[in-house]
Amino acid sequence: MFDTVLIAGLGLMGGSMAKTIKARTLSRVLGWNRTRATAEQALADGSIDAIATEALYKEADLVIIGLYPQATVDWLLENMPKMKKGCVIVDMVGVKQFMVDHLEQAALDAGVHYVGGHPMAGREFSGLDFALSTLFDGASMIFVPTKSSTERVLEQLEAYFMSLGFGQTVRCTAQQHDHMIAFTSQLAHVVSSAYIKSPEADKHNGYSAGSYKDLTRVAKLNETMWSELFLCNAEPLAEEIDEVIKHLDEYRKAIRAGDREELTILLRDGRERKERLG
Repeated sequence: MFDTVLIAGLGLMGGSMAKTIKARTLSRVLGWNRTRATAEQALADGSIDAIATEALYKEADLVIIGLYPQATVDWLLENMPKMKKGCVIVDMVGVKQFMVDHLEQAALDAGVHYVGGHPMAGREFSGLDFALSTLFDGASMIFVPTKSSTERVLEQLEAYFMSLGFGQTVRCTAQQHDHMIAFTSQLAHVVSSAYIKSPEADKHNGYSAGSYKDLTRVAKLNETMWSELFLCNAEPLAEEIDEVIKHLDEYRKAIRAGDREELTILLRDGRERKERLG
């Protein structure tokens, strides 16, 4: 289906994608990384078959990008014209409207098929050293069609990514993606980061268990990457923060007023929503 795959960016996500493709398909994997030492490490440990040079770009049937948002845009705008006509490009950036706005027309001009992508998987670590061939097992892979993609390309991508171990694929618009990810992912990172800043956190040892660990896990993040993602999706994320502040204020008012009836109603509503949504 995709005989040669080029992975640009060999950190946690790109490295894991390279390892997964190597382990589960017959595709030849080319790897590019801004820091050549990382590409050499990936070649040495068998994550890729060769380090990608510009001369090899035209051999790629599928290009998967594992870079930050602006770096992805910059790399693709520079290199899409060097790729063969009809090749398929998928990014793995956690925002989509920003990507489509910058890349859709350029892909049409270059004669390539660009599809926005977002694998719903990750770890609280970064870098090739933490890449896993099992990172995407059972995960959802989101695809955002663009004017440069076709139904045939989307069907090929869905079949290929399912062969990598993904549990499902989802298609949506860039706007749908960004509003949902603001809620399901980005807000959780903001709340976790804010929560851990309580002065009491310094004294938690001996007083914390599962709920503390669950709520603070994603505070251990890559602030350079996440700050860029947040600002690329600023309005949907700000709306979600406003929403959670509104609900927190409801709890605060009930607690300050000693209103057990209202507090019970608020807590029951939260429990019932979670039971309904799973």
